[in-house]
Amino acid sequence: MTVDEYNVCVDKFSDNLYRFILKNIRHQEKARDIVQETYFKLWEKVREVRFSKARSYLFSTGYHTMIDQIRKDKREQPLNAVHEPAHTEQYSDLNEILHQAVQKLPEIQRSAVLLRDYEGYSYKEIGEIIKLNESQVKVYIFRARKFLKEYLRSIEAVL
Repeated sequence: MTVDEYNVCVDKFSDNLYRFILKNIRHQEKARDIVQETYFKLWEKVREVRFSKARSYLFSTGYHTMIDQIRKDKREQPLNAVHEPAHTEQYSDLNEILHQAVQKLPEIQRSAVLLRDYEGYSYKEIGEIIKLNESQVKVYIFRARKFLKEYLRSIEAVL
């Protein structure tokens, strides 16, 4: 990949990558840091990565960098951290309820469903990014959607 192609990657994919990471971790500064680190890793391998594979490389690297950050944060989280009970507030915004439901998904399901439904990746591309085969991706997305459907139904009953 040339330097010009690298710059095209920054222009074309940085917003989508940032949005994907942010929807997973919901922390703007950490999402920016992960995107920056991902592009740094691409820069280190700029001669090895083909331009046609740059998008896949960025999302795959960004995903794994994000997982590493999540694991690091969990190790650093105090044991006596306070957890908020679910459904204690009145909600009027369905979008916020959906975001809350997505955050309750296991990491791998959340990433798969976000890549598919928010970013529009194919099952094969998602498999390459998260290192799963296509049928595993379909199963994770099915389970995530099933959970989201049930979660939204339970919220509907409360409202």
